Parts: sequence; C-alpha cells; structure tokens
Amino acid sequence: MTKSKTPFPSRRRTLLGLAAGMAGTALPAWSWASAAAARDWPVKPVTWVVPFPAGGGTDAFARPLSSQFSKLSGKTLVIDNKGGAGGTLGASFAARQPADGYHFFMGGTHHVIAPSVYPKLDYDIQKDLVPLALLATVPQVLVVNPKRVTAANMQQLLAQLKANPGKMSFASAGAGTSHHLAGELFKIQSQTDILHVPYKGAGPALQDLIAGNVDMLFDGLGSSAAHIAAGRIKCLMVSGSQRNPSLPDVPCAAEVGLPDYNVTTWYGLWAIKGTSPELQARMFEEVKRMGTSEEIKAIWAKNGAEYGSMTQPQFAAFVADEVKRWAEVVKVSGAKIE
Repeated sequence: MTKSKTPFPSRRRTLLGLAAGMAGTALPAWSWASAAAARDWPVKPVTWVVPFPAGGGTDAFARPLSSQFSKLSGKTLVIDNKGGAGGTLGASFAARQPADGYHFFMGGTHHVIAPSVYPKLDYDIQKDLVPLALLATVPQVLVVNPKRVTAANMQQLLAQLKANPGKMSFASAGAGTSHHLAGELFKIQSQTDILHVPYKGAGPALQDLIAGNVDMLFDGLGSSAAHIAAGRIKCLMVSGSQRNPSLPDVPCAAEVGLPDYNVTTWYGLWAIKGTSPELQARMFEEVKRMGTSEEIKAIWAKNGAEYGSMTQPQFAAFVADEVKRWAEVVKVSGAKIE
C-alpha cells in the first residue's frame, strides 16, 4: 500500500482551518479596539478647528457648544481659530490633523462655495473631510451702518444704490464666502452695483461695519443679532419669504420685491478622513445631546437659528447638493477672487 505524503491529513486540515479562522478574526479585532476606544471617548481634550477669527458667525455657535460639551462630557472642547482665505486655510489645516477622534472641523456654507471660486485648493471638502452633523441654520440679513447709510428701509436703500452705482460698499468674510456670494446674488436680483470689500473673517468685517468703514454687510443673523439689538448696526432685510421671530419688525426679501432671494447661512461639523465610524458616531451622539440642552436652545433662538436635525447620511447628501447649488451661483454671478 502506498504511503500518503501527508501523514496526518485531518490534522493539517484542522490547522489550516484554525489559521483561516484567526485571519478572519483580524478585522473584528480591529473593530473591537475601535469600539473600546469609542466607548471610553473622550479621555482627553477634543479640538474643533474653526476657520475664522474669533467674533464671527461660526465662533458665535462654536463657543456655546464648547461650553456645553464640557458640561456633558467632563472634558474640554478646544476651539482653535484658524482664519484666512475665506475659511479655506482653516479647512486645509483641519484636513491634515490626526484622524483620532479628537480633531474635527466646524465649517459651513463658505466651504461648499470655495471649490467653485478657489482654483487650487489643497484639500477636497468631500474627500478629505467627512460630513458629520448640521449644527445650525441661520437666516441671512442685510445690515447697514446707520451713520453711513441714511436709508430707513429697503425701498430707500435700493433707490440710493441705483442712484450711486459702484459708490456704496459691502463687506464680507472674504472672497468666495457666503457673505460675498450673498452680496453678488443680491446685486444680480436687485440690478444694483455695490463695491465688494473682503476681510479675513466675519468678525473683522462686522467690526469695520460698526466702525463706519463700509456701508453694509450680508451676514448670518447669529453674529449680527447682538449689535442689531444694541443699535450699532441696523437690519433692513431678512432673506427668504418669511420674517424671523427674533426680528418681527424687519421685512423679508419677498416683501421688498426680491422673492427669489433665499440665502441661509449654515454651520456643520466634519470629521477628519480616516476617523473610525465608531468615533464619528460618538461625536454625532454628543452633538445630538448638546442640541437638547435648554441653554443651547435659548442661545439658538436668540440668534434666530435652528439646530440641525439631519442624520449623518442626510448631512452628507446636503453638503453634496450645496456644492452643486453654489457652483451655479458662482457661474451666473461671475464671482472670483480679487
């Protein structure tokens, strides 16, 4: 009888089966490690990169969330302001941060406009950063410096603009930002010519408006609300087809003859590409918890804002749609970096 070349075939099959089984458990082992890290998260301070200087619209929502995060988790949420280039420098910086669940990016409308106006971005908002959660939606307002602009209402302002083409100015948080594009869209629909003056963030733009160095600003209500209430600037219009509850006496765009002027400033949170799904989910749950706080609800209401209620996939789809939408506005307006 011929001897088998494999003296213990059944044992060999068993060992091969065990090896295959061990190889098959490699991914679950990594998954277990990620799940354990997510379960213990956060064990140290978390950083949100905010791509504008302190005092702007993004900051107005980031700071209260930072405070709320600390109350709920017992850990610090650091707001790292990185302003410049219409918010793109901060986004670029964020995209290079570790994907460890302790670094996130808080951006917004500006960052879905940027791909259409900046020819050579060194990051991709849809590939290098992962859409996580919608944090706030805020109506856009047209505010003026009452010492420079004598118009008491939008009808008077429109008359002044048409009588003085190119002589009145509007500030923005930077070329290619939502402030800039809101102004360009207004110019198209109102058939007016207004000089664009870009700044390195909404904070500096707002301060220069208050100081009287520019005439007007198309701003998110969140950063302008306190200054409107104090009388430092005057709000003449809220975008869209409805008045805002926090400014009941201010007409909406539809009421002043601009029915298609519908611009909303929104702020969202992104994870760094490579952040594990488990850690993304933990931050998403914290964001949801923060939104249920009475303190956050009160601050959002004061700023005329609504807290986001989208799921993560819904927010990702929303971001993709916004990139396409603003690309069309840029194309029609011919907006470009000065």
